[in-house]
Amino acid sequence: MIILFAYIAVFVASMLIVRFVGRLMAARHDFTSLKTVTFGDETAVKPHRVASIVSILAIFAIWGAFTGSSLVPIHVPGPFIGTTQFTYTAKNAAGETDEATVTVVVHKIGEDVALPEIEPGAGFARNDVDKVGAWRSGLIRPDRNDEGGKEDGYRIVAVDGQPIDDTRTVAVADGAITMTPKGSLNFTPTAGMQMEPIWLPSPEAVWHRFVEIWSEGYQGITLGEHLGWSLIRVLAGFLAGCILGIPLGYAMGLSGWFRGWFDPIVEFMRPVPPLALIPLVIIWFGIGETGKVILLFLAALWIMTIAARAGVSGVNISKVHAAYSLGASKTQILWHVIVPNSLPEIFTGARVAMGVCWGTVVAAELVAAEKGAGKMIVAASKFQLTDIVIMGIILIGVIGFGIDVLMRRLESWLVPWKGRS
Repeated sequence: MIILFAYIAVFVASMLIVRFVGRLMAARHDFTSLKTVTFGDETAVKPHRVASIVSILAIFAIWGAFTGSSLVPIHVPGPFIGTTQFTYTAKNAAGETDEATVTVVVHKIGEDVALPEIEPGAGFARNDVDKVGAWRSGLIRPDRNDEGGKEDGYRIVAVDGQPIDDTRTVAVADGAITMTPKGSLNFTPTAGMQMEPIWLPSPEAVWHRFVEIWSEGYQGITLGEHLGWSLIRVLAGFLAGCILGIPLGYAMGLSGWFRGWFDPIVEFMRPVPPLALIPLVIIWFGIGETGKVILLFLAALWIMTIAARAGVSGVNISKVHAAYSLGASKTQILWHVIVPNSLPEIFTGARVAMGVCWGTVVAAELVAAEKGAGKMIVAASKFQLTDIVIMGIILIGVIGFGIDVLMRRLESWLVPWKGRS
């Protein structure tokens, strides 16, 4: 929630600053600036490149700030790491009280630390030392160290002069202490606002993992093979969905019989998520490559069918009338009027379908895959290797974005008439 608020604050501040600076600069003199109506006009709304750059930098800065990254200058308060102390007051079986000091070394997770030597003290309550990992809590057992700690009637009655029992928490320097029902002390160091690496590693940790897997591979398979197999599966399922979906969409858009026959099937399957089909795909097609491609094929099929149907339905009827008046046949109208004018809708559907397929490939590779980005992510998650999981997610997003950019370029090259009457 704090990260969300920080992102919203950066978004609002960036927008206000950019708008203020834009007003100070010279006014634009382009086609958009000559328009009298821009609100609601899609052609007047272009991506603000500065906003795109600031958006990426903001995400990176927030990520680094909440993970203690050395790549960003500002960090939110992190967990306490170091040596701290607190005192406790113990009462023995004879009713006598004594105080002792507990020294706690809070260290980074996975770091091996040596405990300092301390003087035990002169009373029955003996000074103690222990260690706790950052973001963790540690059980401290003064009764094992104190004289008479095992006797009935021994108990701890206060911490840092504050009464304590198993119903209250006592705040101490650099942490908090609770008492268990058996009378032991549970010390929790201050966690701060930074994320633990097991939940969210820093950007440089993800980068170092990327370099390692790129050079050495993961589970005996190179990163290129993982990504390549995912891309091959996505392209195979997507192309199969296009080959069947586009003609089916044309038929539904041109024939009332086809539309009446297939419309219930398409509208029934369209809202069914591909993930819900995994058990059925396994039963019908097994756990081999065929099942994975079939799942991606079903993810793309209905989207491409609806896109092609919408493209046919959206053709300007005046163009069809004009072609008929010039003596065009139905075949000529199909190839020279309907197909060119429906291609923009089909390309839009293709972009959506490719995104859905690329997002579904992780689930498809859950089905006993040996290679693939999804397989790598799932295998890493079982060992809580969050840096590999995030690296895989970033790579999937980057490749998916690259595919979308490529498809937009193809659309502008193959359908230059999009948006024109």
